[in-house]
Amino acid sequence: MVQTICAEKTVTIPEGVTVDIKARYVTVKGKRGTLERSFKHLFVDIKKVKGKDGEMVKVEKWFGTKKELAAVRTVISHISNMIVGVSSGYEYKMKFVYAHFPINVDCKKSEGSKIKDIIEIRNYLGEKVTRKVNMMDGCEVDRTKEKDEIVVIGNSRENVGTSVSKIQQICQVKHKDIRKYLDGIYCTTKKVIGQ
Repeated sequence: MVQTICAEKTVTIPEGVTVDIKARYVTVKGKRGTLERSFKHLFVDIKKVKGKDGEMVKVEKWFGTKKELAAVRTVISHISNMIVGVSSGYEYKMKFVYAHFPINVDCKKSEGSKIKDIIEIRNYLGEKVTRKVNMMDGCEVDRTKEKDEIVVIGNSRENVGTSVSKIQQICQVKHKDIRKYLDGIYCTTKKVIGQ
């Protein structure tokens, strides 16, 4: 089979966003804040270039195997998500599902924090235990105006997604038929803020 000499992909840097690259360590700054990520474990070339549409981030891999070439698109996707995060942000909504015992949720600030980054879940399946979930860095959780709904907001898509999955997984039904007991907190919508 013919080996690919050079695989490359680019992502355009929009106005109001600055990207700094130093030794595969990418820093993206925008109006919502700063995100940083290290790609030192991937052997690809990451650099800023000037294109038709302005400045771009270019990722290329020379003489790579199939798995190494796949990393090019992975890096571009991560950088693209960081650019969207610092310019718009991510918003995931979750709904409470219960048949009998209403789930009570309380969103609190941790010590020294300016945002609500702790969620406490009570009365899940009538249990007395209080479930407590700490959000990932830079993520805020709060109730919405709708009944039985919470929203998780943040700049990092991975941190928001991980926070949502932590909430969902702490409310799993154990030792019962999950086809019958559907109680829990489930993610309903994932979107970029303002879209």
